[in-house]
Amino acid sequence: MSRTHAPTASAPAAGASHPHESAVAQVAGDATYVDDIPEVRGTLYAAPILSNVAHGRLRGVDCTAARAMPGVVDVVLAHDIPGERMLAAFAGDEPVFATDTVQHIGQVIGLVVAQTVMQARRAARKVQLSIDALPAILTPQDALKAQSYVLAPVFVRRGDADAALATAQHRLDGTLEVGGQEHFYLEGQIAYALPQEQNQWLIHSSTQHPGEVQHWVAHALGLDNHAVRVECRRMGGGFGGKETQAGHLAVWAAIAAHKLKCPVKLRLDRDDDFMVTGKRHPFYYEYSAGFDASGRLSALKIMMAANCGFSADLSGPVADRAVFHTDNAYYLPNVEIASYRCKTNTQSHTAFRGFGGPQGVIIIEAIMGDIARHLRLDPLDVRLRNVYSNEAIPGTGEKRDTTHYGMRVEDNILLPLLSKLERTSQYRRGREAVLAWNIANPVLKRGIAITPVKFGISFTATLFNQAGALVHVYLDGSVQVNHGGTEMGQGLNTKVAQIVADELGVPFARVLCTAADTSKVPNASATAASTGTDLNGRAAQFAARHIRDNLAAFVCGLDGCGAGAIRFEGGQVLSPKTTRSFNDVVNMAYANRIQLWSDGFYRTPKIHYDKTTLTGRPFLYFAYGAACTEVAIDTLTGESRVLKVDILHDVGRSINPAIDIGQIEGAFVQGMGWLTTEELVWNDSGLLTTHAPSTYKIPTAGDVPAHFKIDLWPEPNREDNVFGSKAVGEPPFMLAISVYEAIRDAIASVGDGSPVQLQAPATAENVLRSLQRL
Repeated sequence: MSRTHAPTASAPAAGASHPHESAVAQVAGDATYVDDIPEVRGTLYAAPILSNVAHGRLRGVDCTAARAMPGVVDVVLAHDIPGERMLAAFAGDEPVFATDTVQHIGQVIGLVVAQTVMQARRAARKVQLSIDALPAILTPQDALKAQSYVLAPVFVRRGDADAALATAQHRLDGTLEVGGQEHFYLEGQIAYALPQEQNQWLIHSSTQHPGEVQHWVAHALGLDNHAVRVECRRMGGGFGGKETQAGHLAVWAAIAAHKLKCPVKLRLDRDDDFMVTGKRHPFYYEYSAGFDASGRLSALKIMMAANCGFSADLSGPVADRAVFHTDNAYYLPNVEIASYRCKTNTQSHTAFRGFGGPQGVIIIEAIMGDIARHLRLDPLDVRLRNVYSNEAIPGTGEKRDTTHYGMRVEDNILLPLLSKLERTSQYRRGREAVLAWNIANPVLKRGIAITPVKFGISFTATLFNQAGALVHVYLDGSVQVNHGGTEMGQGLNTKVAQIVADELGVPFARVLCTAADTSKVPNASATAASTGTDLNGRAAQFAARHIRDNLAAFVCGLDGCGAGAIRFEGGQVLSPKTTRSFNDVVNMAYANRIQLWSDGFYRTPKIHYDKTTLTGRPFLYFAYGAACTEVAIDTLTGESRVLKVDILHDVGRSINPAIDIGQIEGAFVQGMGWLTTEELVWNDSGLLTTHAPSTYKIPTAGDVPAHFKIDLWPEPNREDNVFGSKAVGEPPFMLAISVYEAIRDAIASVGDGSPVQLQAPATAENVLRSLQRL
């Protein structure tokens, strides 16, 4: 693993591996989450009433038995909503509570409110529902047949894919199914709604998007946004699952609190969390690829069908990003992509780390692996043959450096990065060893694969690429920062504090980041799309810079020099004339009525694109990486194990190497879980049968290979990003596709070159099915 630069007292804060700002409190159990907030006297507890039918007409709700249960105070249904009955989601297609129809098992119809949590939960299960069942659509294939969509299909084309397919030397056609993924955050969905004076509200929410929770609650209560304040100090994990869907809990709790005129807390238990909330979107693909004898693509047609569940939620931008990332690291000369956003009678699927990117990347990587086996070539050589480059395209005057949506890959480091990982991981020697092993061992087979990642950084919805922050300097020289981002364990507040400390030239320990709060920074975007540090770090830097400039102007007036000659470092303010402590300068400035607080605002430059054609520049820059993974499979049982992982990843100039490496580790293991063990299974009735840890298996420490080596690419971001850094939250997730490709490589060693059809996740059952097809 890479060395991390430890901080020293006088060194700059950014670039050093400072501990996570909440690490000690979290280890000691002192860090406050929503369920740890002391409850106001009179607080009641809610539990959801869930549909037990996937699709049907809701004829009646009998609450008699529930109301007779001990401790029950009331039942809250759709007629108790004081404002709008539809959630304030952009598509306007999801009811707060189901009324005339139910659209999935687990849809919330209402709440039971009681004096204790368990009383509410027990009573909620006593509510009798009268539902006339209707036909349910449960798979994207069935949705395609029925033309059942939450949003209109989208098509992206470049060149003439049909003509290029017709003239290609080789052609492959295939299908692929990739499952969804449960977020499995350690802290489940929770909200605590507290009525305030004059019809104002305080909402404590475990949310990645406090501004949206504010808007949704105000909409449901029939209030202006300014009457609702949302606060989130930290989350116990989010991974996208708390971007929109935390808003549901907040709305439900607020409606109950409004009706009963008292505080209400709603915390889903793990089973209900599984049943109510959406997952990563499962995808189904059909593809045709044309290529030459060297494996270079000449044509590609892909149909991708996203299982969106019963409402749009964030399915539009998720499916768009899947389209944007269908190329991953490869130039596609003639391409046609059809993206269908399928409506099914399941939970409404939502954001998940990668936000559609993994579903785009995996299909092109699978195609690269298929091409290599078809031609009996090394898969890495096929990938290198297709990777973006400055190579000229004969007869066109253009180069192989532009995406299918029209954005030039200006910061391309793919070839040198892949070449370096090939050397440091000893890939060629490893492949020879794998081949020798497979010849000698008839039952246990090994596979190896290198897969790259090119991931676009920015919200694809351009308007969200903005952020605000407040920085306050107090008379003792301590600094408080508040920004619009939320802390979910990823170290955002730590990095922002490092940036502000360096901007003011004070020690890192003197800077404190406070809870996300809609009354401090309004209209903040979600902490998502890996943009948390890019946006909020820059906004906080600008706010701190305003204060520093005020202080510099003040000191230059004292010392008769230019403001540019004033330096802030090591807790001191240095001018050509003298050196003063930062604390002394702050007190002198206050005495002279100099402003010691400021706001900062940042909006991402350069980005633009046409939503109708999906063309333009949706991203400021790309983050790159590659992973080399070796696996073993048991051909008798289908079991697999990851043996060895080498990663080379691009985080630009790291603000905090230890945090960045931790993010890479976590993302890879989470991606490994998506593609190996985490299987979501709905039965023929539409019931999610894998709704608890007993049936849904996330990776454990035992699944992490003993050889797990991570190196960071040693080059700053070529775009003007804060500290020269790059986003790190989502891009490493897709490095785990190397695990899936290595498993397919191991399966292929059993056959005679036939295509390897492996449904993801590569559970033991799916590996056995794949082996049986050979």
